[in-house]
Amino acid sequence: MKVDVRQMSDRLAQDPAISDYDVWRALKSLEDELYEIENRRRPIPMDLIFARAILRRTQKNRNQF
Repeated sequence: MKVDVRQMSDRLAQDPAISDYDVWRALKSLEDELYEIENRRRPIPMDLIFARAILRRTQKNRNQF
């Protein structure tokens, strides 16, 4: 599965149905989950890494508009 971080984040950043708070909340929840995984010394799924990259870029793109 190829994940296009730029394309997905651009779509999310331009979606009027998604608020800045929704993006922030999703990123916060993901960061909390990654913290728990790291504390348990478990392997971090790549899907979560891509999701974090997409949400961070979305947040950055929204701040530019």
